[in-house]
Amino acid sequence: MKTLIIVSHPNIEKSVINKRWVEELKKYPEKYTVHELYNIYPDGNINVEKEQQLIESHRNLVLQFPVYWFNCPPLLKKWLDDVFAYGWAYGSNGGDKLKNRKVGLAVSAGIKKEDYSEEGRYRYTLEHLLSPFETTLLYCNADYRSFFAFYGIESEPGENEPGKENELVTPHLENSAKDYLNFVDNL
Repeated sequence: MKTLIIVSHPNIEKSVINKRWVEELKKYPEKYTVHELYNIYPDGNINVEKEQQLIESHRNLVLQFPVYWFNCPPLLKKWLDDVFAYGWAYGSNGGDKLKNRKVGLAVSAGIKKEDYSEEGRYRYTLEHLLSPFETTLLYCNADYRSFFAFYGIESEPGENEPGKENELVTPHLENSAKDYLNFVDNL
């Protein structure tokens, strides 16, 4: 069975990291199903039954998203609230569809890795900030497998010339795409 990748990026066409990861995943349709929420549900109306069936038809699940205000994009939060329903994902009434399912996160963080530390600019690690996802998955008895992250190169306003930001990311991006596939394959 394939791995389902739930991609939640509000503007994937302008993305650098998430777009590159999706391009790499799509090279292997026999291994991965790439499911782009913002393309499928531009109005935000989620077909819960369809989403649940999609999860059930895959062995593993990966939630891929950019870190947005130290959280996930709003459509992914709505998707989690709607799809991980009582009686399906958890609860005493047959809620076991995520039980023992391997689940991981893949996140792009526009902030330098050293700023995601107790001593860093934002005082919290990415692991700490992503703990609500881990806790949710543990609550649903899923087999949470941690996260894969691409840390960005945040700069102070005016530090980079306009249009030059992506040049700083590119050397690491290709390795990141390959490393991401390795992470997914070894959930």
